[in-house]
Amino acid sequence: MTAPDQETTLENSGNRLSFIAATASLLMVYLASAAPIPLYGIYRAEDALSYTDLSLSSVFYFAGAVSALVIFGRLSNHFGRRPVALLSVAMTALACLLFFNVHSATPLLAGRLLQGLSCGLASTALASWVVDCASSVPAWLSPAVLSTGPMTGLTIGGIGSGFLVEYAPLPRQLIFMIVIALLALCALLIIKGTETIDAKPGALGSLKPDLKLPATARRAFPLAAVTFVCTWSLGGFFQAFGPAMAREQLHSASALAAALVFASIMAPGAIGASLAGRTHAVKAQRLGMLSFTVAVMALLWTLDMGNLTAFLIVSVITGIAQGTVLAGSIQTMVSDLDITERAGVLSVIYATSYTGAAIPTLLAGKMSEHFSLLSVASGYGVLALAGCAIVFITPLFSRNHTTNETC
Repeated sequence: MTAPDQETTLENSGNRLSFIAATASLLMVYLASAAPIPLYGIYRAEDALSYTDLSLSSVFYFAGAVSALVIFGRLSNHFGRRPVALLSVAMTALACLLFFNVHSATPLLAGRLLQGLSCGLASTALASWVVDCASSVPAWLSPAVLSTGPMTGLTIGGIGSGFLVEYAPLPRQLIFMIVIALLALCALLIIKGTETIDAKPGALGSLKPDLKLPATARRAFPLAAVTFVCTWSLGGFFQAFGPAMAREQLHSASALAAALVFASIMAPGAIGASLAGRTHAVKAQRLGMLSFTVAVMALLWTLDMGNLTAFLIVSVITGIAQGTVLAGSIQTMVSDLDITERAGVLSVIYATSYTGAAIPTLLAGKMSEHFSLLSVASGYGVLALAGCAIVFITPLFSRNHTTNETC
């Protein structure tokens, strides 16, 4: 083997380790963010946390994620991938320490804020590191990690936590002990990984939010934003009220059931995204939004029935439809972009989505003190119907307006 070949082999080996470090850390950060959710029922039953407290925990999480995406999203371009990746992992571990002693809203809210910040950083630094090292692994692997990694982490974290809370000792602490140990392993992998970005000045200037959209993305944004709000808001409701739905509407006090309620709508999104990739983006957006709206109506029906099995089945269908409409809407905004424009547009997409989830979740928390969970959930059905109508009617008005101008 010649010297250049040896150098290439060593470089690929280093990048492969970096890819593993970035992928494992991305999964673990999102896994940790789902770990507290099956405990919400315990927090409410034993520590008298209110529905408002639980909904605020999701709002704090979304606020942290938006802040990280909009303000700190470009730090890894200046400090490098590894330092920001380590910061994300360290913040996640600190959040887990806060969850060790949740007997009031304060540690829960602080922990969820830290988790939101760490997930936002992971969505930029760790995801970018995955892309940087994509040449060292099969071509399909990097896109698969980016599209399904966060949802996979959320699903494993939710179900794993639910199982440990239900059947293992130390239900309030064990899951966080395990997560901290795994995060320590991720940190070691990051330290051994290869940096792909040279440090450069301008980090302070990068903190200034830049939410401008190029022309093609700007045209697609209004309808896409409607779908982001409708779908992500439902995910926020499941995150804040999944355990409460399982306990009060579906008649199961099991932490594992609460975890399955949360995971049932999160995990199938990858299937919907795959389906969307096989058709035109606008068609996927419209059909996905129609399917999502019908599925939400069915979801409300099963919630009213109080049948856990039927609810989980319909929730999976809703998750698939949600993945379809999200993938279609994102594609309408990014398909014609220059490579240098994609990161900024994705920041706008995720900032819109997280904000669109936070505000309805905050309102739902306030309403839950006066109305039943079924009544609160029905508001999301109304939101889905309104969003579906906008997605289908707006293009007709635009077409008629263009025709009248031509005449």
